[in-house]
Amino acid sequence: MREVTIYTDGACSGNPGPGGWGAVLFYGEHKKEMSGAAANTTNNRMELQAAIEALRVLKEPCKVTLYSDSAYLVNCFQQGWYKGWIKNGWRNSKKQPVENQDLWKELLELMKTHHVEYVKVKGHADNEWNNRCDELATGAIRQL
Repeated sequence: MREVTIYTDGACSGNPGPGGWGAVLFYGEHKKEMSGAAANTTNNRMELQAAIEALRVLKEPCKVTLYSDSAYLVNCFQQGWYKGWIKNGWRNSKKQPVENQDLWKELLELMKTHHVEYVKVKGHADNEWNNRCDELATGAIRQL
């Protein structure tokens, strides 16, 4: 499997409000930057959308290391939250429907193709590529 490194970030102006996502993908010497926006969304949705869009562009099954400053995204996989959600019919520990189910399901479907390791990075700190993703996400909001 090809090894790909991905950095992602989501942003929202108001929560909910206009939102954007950004991703930077690395494969060997190649780098690809991506971004997009939605008129009415949440920060968590944009964090998930960034990961989805980045994985979606991969043309073949890959081994991915995905870096994000989103505890919501990273903890879901590092702590296995999704396993409980699936077991409980997409209900959380409070027996309420899991928020953003549509995006979680899409992300899990993409992970059937790719082997993804999620790594938490500190947001708005000294990580060059996380900062670049934030720039892409906030720039996408300004394009709305």
